[in-house]
Amino acid sequence: MGTYELPDLPYDYAALEPAITGQILELHHAKHHAAYVKGANDTLEQLAEARDKEQFSGLVGLEKTFAFNLSGHVLHSIFWQNLSRDGGDRPDGALGDAIDEHLGGFEAFKKQLTTATTTVQGSGWGVLAWEPLGRRLIVEQVYDHHGNVGQGAVPLLVFDAWEHAYYLQYKNVRPDYVTKLWDLVNWEDVAARYAAAAGV
Repeated sequence: MGTYELPDLPYDYAALEPAITGQILELHHAKHHAAYVKGANDTLEQLAEARDKEQFSGLVGLEKTFAFNLSGHVLHSIFWQNLSRDGGDRPDGALGDAIDEHLGGFEAFKKQLTTATTTVQGSGWGVLAWEPLGRRLIVEQVYDHHGNVGQGAVPLLVFDAWEHAYYLQYKNVRPDYVTKLWDLVNWEDVAARYAAAAGV
């Protein structure tokens, strides 16, 4: 049976300082993300055991646990690639055009994603996604990890709003953390995800 693996970061833990300290990045990646990978793999084993024994009384809880951990793994894997010490500015090309068309221009999009990230209730994410049915970009809030993931939209740019992503550095001032994330956005990665999802 295939298992999930914690991806290596495309940079060292100190690479995103001062916006994100090396201490936070190491804890976030090596502890939190690793826990989601382990949780997904452990739950896969429990699901396989339930099938083998035809004991499905705990299936609802197992499915929820699997969705939570797998979505945490998927979103974090995107998050690391979305960030770069050389990031920032704004996208151009097809992605920039799509933001203009679907989201009212870059500044309007930036305000919407910032607000979505800073106001998500409890723990969650602000997400720029490609919605294939309407063939358009959307901004959405993902609660915890799996509130919206799996409904067809493809995450392109994800901002982690869980406290473990920022609290040691920014305390309870989530907006300051989100402001710094914009300086790290790897638009080349986001544009490649957009091209793959939209087929442009």
